[in-house]
Amino acid sequence: MYVEREIKNKFDKIIKSYNMVAVVGARQAGKTTFLKKQMEHSQSTYILFDDPDVHSLFDEDVKKFELQYLEGYNFSVLDEVQSCKNAGQKLKYLVDSGRKLWITSSSEVILGKEILSYLVGRISIIKLYPFSYQEFLIAKGQKTDTSVIAQRMMWEHIQYGGYPKVVLTNDSEMKKTILGDLYETMLLKDVARTFSIDDIRSLEEFAKYLALSSGAIISYGELSNSLKMSFRTIKKYLDAMEKSYFIARVYPFFTNKLKEIVKQPKLYFIDTGLRNIIVKNFTAEPDGRLFENYVFTELLKLGTMPKYWRTKMKTEVDFVIEKDDTVVPIEAKLRADPGKIERGLRSFIETYHPKTAVVVTYKGKHGRMNVNGCTVYFTDVAGLKEHVM
Repeated sequence: MYVEREIKNKFDKIIKSYNMVAVVGARQAGKTTFLKKQMEHSQSTYILFDDPDVHSLFDEDVKKFELQYLEGYNFSVLDEVQSCKNAGQKLKYLVDSGRKLWITSSSEVILGKEILSYLVGRISIIKLYPFSYQEFLIAKGQKTDTSVIAQRMMWEHIQYGGYPKVVLTNDSEMKKTILGDLYETMLLKDVARTFSIDDIRSLEEFAKYLALSSGAIISYGELSNSLKMSFRTIKKYLDAMEKSYFIARVYPFFTNKLKEIVKQPKLYFIDTGLRNIIVKNFTAEPDGRLFENYVFTELLKLGTMPKYWRTKMKTEVDFVIEKDDTVVPIEAKLRADPGKIERGLRSFIETYHPKTAVVVTYKGKHGRMNVNGCTVYFTDVAGLKEHVM
């Protein structure tokens, strides 16, 4: 079953203006499936650089590679090309020669300066994440929308995440098996091998510590003390996991450096199912921190870059979206109903005077209320797009 991805409209617009488009994101998020679908009914070719013959020819002689694999096609998909020697310089040659290329990678190595510096002005980048809630509903064939069904669907999406193979599997134990296999592959191939990490045991301990700490403010000193690792190792592991689409760091929103924390990021997992398999915790109901992580993933899939707000007095708001000339504060709550908001959100409204604010709930009534001229919307994840975009 093919599920049309929400990036489709953006992709269609971009390929009209760029001869090179990069679709990047986590392993098994659906990048190859998406691109192969776009290739249908076109004179095109798909080239996987895990093939040693392909890899070595590209390394040794890009013009022979061009003649062997690209000649006669209107465009070509190059999968995992970033592992090749001088990939940026060779891709520049190909696109400057008139080749239309779609490239894909499960690591942000392809976005590093060693490659991207050659492609400035020549390439547009699209990030593809595991299924969003709306894509998840389509994949499940869900057409009716009662509150009971919506909550059950949301629970499944929170527990097992949005990786297509997991979503399209109905058996819960098989979902866990697939997630476990995916975790091992991503950790060993995308993190350890790509970033030259030899101590797999310490990497696994690090990943579990992060999974148990999702939604918390990162303290490098605390990480170092708890895991008995150097700051250098911690930074290397964090960077590797972030560039492999395991995790994301969320940085603070501030305008007053004297009152607001300005340095330490929060950490979230890109997929809550992957986070849950690491800690082996699949519960009948999500807790507050897991739901907060889930709301973050949905904001990310909308194309936003959330920040968080926290003062030195520990007044806080989960997420802040900067939009045009204003900001939108967002709170993630397991249960909340119109008529009452938390102190942190009220304080943010009084300080920044946003036009709108959003409270995203797992269980709660939809509605709105007015707070000092700000309209506060109460909704579930399905309503996020309407109020944030």
